[in-house]
Amino acid sequence: MQNMDNTSTISAPEIPRVERLRLHDTVVEHLRRLIIEGVLSPGVKLNERELCETLGISRTPLREAFKVLAAEGLIEIAPNRGASVARMTEKEIREMFELMSALEAFSGELAAERMTPVELAEIKALHYAMLACRAQQDLPGYYARNQAIHDRINEAARNGALRQTYVSINRRLMALRFRSNFRTDKWDRAIDEHEQMIDALEKRDGKRLGEILRKHLLAKRDAVLQIHAEPAENAPSN
Repeated sequence: MQNMDNTSTISAPEIPRVERLRLHDTVVEHLRRLIIEGVLSPGVKLNERELCETLGISRTPLREAFKVLAAEGLIEIAPNRGASVARMTEKEIREMFELMSALEAFSGELAAERMTPVELAEIKALHYAMLACRAQQDLPGYYARNQAIHDRINEAARNGALRQTYVSINRRLMALRFRSNFRTDKWDRAIDEHEQMIDALEKRDGKRLGEILRKHLLAKRDAVLQIHAEPAENAPSN
């Protein structure tokens, strides 16, 4: 039997802190996914009691998660009114997508120069998995792999300042990017553009990849603005 003496590197008080952190992260990720996939739609008030019952948690981790999501711009917390899912104006949507198009284009230019063969192989594998999800009409699966491709390209740029800005802005746009795929024609056009991205990456053509990514994001902007302008009763459903 092992002797548990003072040389042990794990002490009892560390265990609950780790578990609490895991719960906090789990709640944040769960709520973020519900917002991205439109289960919690823009403007919806977040009822703490109902969410606690649904998630099987107390109000403390829920409120901690609210603070994280508020810092990310996904929800808004108003005094005496509680939390609600953030709703972006048309002007904000336009400006955020314009900025993201520039960030993605720059990521592509750098990634084409700096990406390793292993990273390229991983992106191609994600692309084929994304195509399989499209064939199965699996929008959440398609979106997750789509976003992973864009994220891997940004990581392959190997620029810390760019990475930090990209992650911050992208979190604000993830729900809108998800909704932009509700229409089949937009979905298929995005796949064609991803095929072009893979080709540019294989050829290490950073300028072309940057142009493709810029146009790709601006097309997303236009699709989102079109949906945003529609009356609620005519908006596409998941």
